[in-house]
Amino acid sequence: MAETDSSEFRILMFPWFALGHITPYLHLANKLAQKGYRITFATPQKAINQLQHLNLFPDFISFHVITVPSVNGLPPGAETASDVPIFLSHFLAIALDLTRDQLESLVTSIKPKFIIYDAAYWIPEVAKPLGIKTINFNVVSAASIAIVLVPARNVPTDRPITMEELATPPPGYPSTSIVLRGTELGTLLFVTNPFGAEMTFYERITLSMKNCDVISIRTCYEVEGKLCDYISSQYQKQVLLTGPVLPEDSKSSLDERWGNWLAGFEPGSVVFCAFGSQLTLEMAQFRELVLAFELTGLPFFIALKPPLGAETVEEALPEGFEERVKGRGVVYGGWVQQPLVLAHPSVGCFVSHCGFGSMWESLLSDCQIVLVPHLADQILNTRLLADEMKVAVEVKKEENGWISKENLSEAIKSVMDKESEVSKLVMENHKKWREVINPNLMNGYMDKFLQGMRELVS
Repeated sequence: MAETDSSEFRILMFPWFALGHITPYLHLANKLAQKGYRITFATPQKAINQLQHLNLFPDFISFHVITVPSVNGLPPGAETASDVPIFLSHFLAIALDLTRDQLESLVTSIKPKFIIYDAAYWIPEVAKPLGIKTINFNVVSAASIAIVLVPARNVPTDRPITMEELATPPPGYPSTSIVLRGTELGTLLFVTNPFGAEMTFYERITLSMKNCDVISIRTCYEVEGKLCDYISSQYQKQVLLTGPVLPEDSKSSLDERWGNWLAGFEPGSVVFCAFGSQLTLEMAQFRELVLAFELTGLPFFIALKPPLGAETVEEALPEGFEERVKGRGVVYGGWVQQPLVLAHPSVGCFVSHCGFGSMWESLLSDCQIVLVPHLADQILNTRLLADEMKVAVEVKKEENGWISKENLSEAIKSVMDKESEVSKLVMENHKKWREVINPNLMNGYMDKFLQGMRELVS
């Protein structure tokens, strides 16, 4: 098919009702709008209120409000995963499925060429009779899919999966290092939990991938190529990659308060710590963590949510901590502009939970990387960076998952000491990878993604 007029290509996007999914979908929408494609973005009102400032092309991207029905068991007024404790998220999946009639009438009225979706496994049933193509766009790493969300995993449908069954990767899994070990396997037990009416998480996600026209993943072949090939062979489908789809360089500058504070330190000397917007630490672990930064003797900037049982981070700090670190350390409980902090010349190390967005931001930064993962996908991302690519250091945990101040402090000091072997190795490897993962490569992925879309309708 010849180069098609992109404005004729209306695309409907319908991500899972969680900001961690909706945000990368909106970043992808911006990339598509930049090329002239028109997008209808179907999502709940609360998400629109929080994220509409990220819509860089309002003439090309229009939001369509999805009304989230009330479901027995779902907190009243809940619209996104942020409104729901994680153990109740299967009720949100029931609500998602109950929006099918809204989606059907929207599809009939706008007649899109494509629907890009993830958790709504029934989208292909709506689209196929109308000749609409479907793309299952996954915002997590290829590793998170390949380790458990593939047919070869052979997950039981009539009972919960066991730790023993999870201990061995699925047949053909292409990595010996990007795996979970010991008690970490418990972080995958959720795959046989209910996620919607009479459906497990595993069934929902694998069905979504089996029935779409094309699977798409927010990653790079250079970083996760073997895993992408494995997913393609498992589902017998083309896998289109988008690259990490990070937001455009913001025209905004770093909040003056932090810019001024960081400017008071030597280049590359400050350790920055952030664990994303979802994680809330237990009080004891929070205190142990901040004491680790004190123990390093280095300047630090910690941006973490208040721990369980505390309204503010200030009230949760160990006694005497603020006085002892005055002038060299800050603990802040609010949101910070993470990419801009990482880009500040004074920041030399990033202590991260290794969520997928943070993983790419750390790779593209000049900072040394120390990883403290908590959930299954974060652990797999960590193994990719620390064991496979050797660009980061993973903090050693106790058997029960506890992170001691000594272990965290040692990990930070090992990468911040320019003379240590560890520091030299990860710095050199990180530099090589940064040369590979450059902006030209990222733009190339978007071009290939669009080419793949055009070929679908040729």
